Amino acid sequence: MAEQQPPADGRDETPEERADRLWTELLQEVRVAQTGAQIMFGFLLTVVFTERFTTLHGFDRALYVGVVTLGAVATGTLMAPVSYHRLLAGRHVKPRMVAAAARMVSLGVVLLGLNVGAALLLLLKVAGLTWGAWVIAGAVLAWFAVCWVLVPVALLRRSGPRRR
Repeated sequence: MAEQQPPADGRDETPEERADRLWTELLQEVRVAQTGAQIMFGFLLTVVFTERFTTLHGFDRALYVGVVTLGAVATGTLMAPVSYHRLLAGRHVKPRMVAAAARMVSLGVVLLGLNVGAALLLLLKVAGLTWGAWVIAGAVLAWFAVCWVLVPVALLRRSGPRRR
């Protein structure tokens, strides 16, 4: 009789238990990102009703439209897992649902990061910076890439090869 090896991640759980755990973890992550996206989107919607908005022309007005659109798309993308769960609950597809929702949340976080960078660019341009706005917004986006991608990738590489 062959000896059963422990799971690669050290957990003794069924695929369904793993999907339940990953779903719970994913929802916690979504709560953080979604709240930030919704607050930012709400503030962006109010800008159009200010007197200063009428002074925006050309590129700055187009940038505002892009920022608001990006905010709407990021918010909707981060809310997608709720819809997935409502439509798919009880259909015995949770492992696939968790994988699809995780991809959607990853995309939503990228969109939110771009939204923050574009909103920062708009704000700094309206505040009077010209080339400095581009430099600062670019630096912030680069920082997001370091924090959100490069550090986790470095941690993965240090942890050694993935066991199967």
